[in-house]
Amino acid sequence: MARDVVISGIGALAPGGAGAKEFWRLLTEGRTATRGVTSFDPAPFRSRVAGEIDFDAAASGLTFREIRRMDRAAQLAVVAAREAVADSGIELDDLDPCRRGVTVGTAVGATMGLEDEYRVVSDDGRTHLVDHRYAVPHLYGHFVPSSFAVEVARDCRAEGPVAVISTGCTSGLDAVAHARDLIREGSADVVIAGATEAPLSPITFACFDAIRATTSRNDDPSRASRPFDATRDGFVLAEGAAMFVLEEGEHARRRRADVYASITGFASRSNAFHMTGLRPDGAEMAAAITAALDQARTAPAAVDYVNAHGSGTRQNDRHETAAFKRSLGGHAHRVPVSSIKSMIGHSLGAIGALEIAASVLAIRDGVVPPTANLETPDPECDLDYVPREARAWRTRTVLTVGSGFGGFQSAMVLAGPGRRRG
Repeated sequence: MARDVVISGIGALAPGGAGAKEFWRLLTEGRTATRGVTSFDPAPFRSRVAGEIDFDAAASGLTFREIRRMDRAAQLAVVAAREAVADSGIELDDLDPCRRGVTVGTAVGATMGLEDEYRVVSDDGRTHLVDHRYAVPHLYGHFVPSSFAVEVARDCRAEGPVAVISTGCTSGLDAVAHARDLIREGSADVVIAGATEAPLSPITFACFDAIRATTSRNDDPSRASRPFDATRDGFVLAEGAAMFVLEEGEHARRRRADVYASITGFASRSNAFHMTGLRPDGAEMAAAITAALDQARTAPAAVDYVNAHGSGTRQNDRHETAAFKRSLGGHAHRVPVSSIKSMIGHSLGAIGALEIAASVLAIRDGVVPPTANLETPDPECDLDYVPREARAWRTRTVLTVGSGFGGFQSAMVLAGPGRRRG
């Protein structure tokens, strides 16, 4: 029999919220944290809006050596992991280090560190033959995304399974699911898992400008992210991190841990169709949702809340709406659905982990966060997308989904204590 896996600690860093408590406050108040880009001059780009974190690494507890060594995304992951461990109340020194692991998701790795260092070694692009003598000593750590998991493992003294999962915008969901599988199969008792992303650099904006996936609503940055709204024109790039302490259920009970939720189901699918395109019928996402619900032994009608991918692109929002109808049937019109990207933007590989955090906190507090900026609903997106204001709602079972370039589709089912089964 597969072992029960629970979430006992949460750490989060997101635009407008340093720490899980501030993150959740922003969401439940329906405030937006997107703004004009300040980390570099965005003037040359079509999209000049972002979800930036006001993050002070030193004030967050990192040493000057750690700051020098780590890319910003790694810094966010370590700080979020420390918060998750503290929140869980777990004593790492009491655990066998070989029985604890780390999984970290990321879509684009150390983008900011690599771009900054390239500018240094190339003399701001003037020199074709770069001079390595001007690079930071730990430049290789920026080059390999696996360094993110290594940094978290070093900080948590984890000597069990350690991995980075990179599946585009589903990386956060997939990394937590991989951690769950490690515990279920008996390879670890505790895994520090989640995702991180710090992609706000010129090369990233250039990439998304090229495919016109990001918003051009630069005159109204706080209202630029508009999932499911008829006036949307693309998503808002963002940075962020969320990390969790995952434990085997009996392990958590023995130490009398306060448990947020169990991960009862997960599935992923690929559309094998197009790098950025989505079929309008939502078949692949629907298949992932159905498989996750089956694994959780949960009927569609037992889902209390759906945390949507809700990126704010026309094809995604319509694809996702079709997927919910296909997988949940008539219940799709009764269950509340919302997108937190409307408030914190789209942090690529990290957003799935932040959405898990929002889903778990929705279970804890019985509150559904809203879809901010939803003023003019798209007629083709005709579900209950919880516009503008949070809603008190019984949320014992939550479905959270992700969709990523490359055709990735992932779905996870989370359940609180005493959840009902279909």
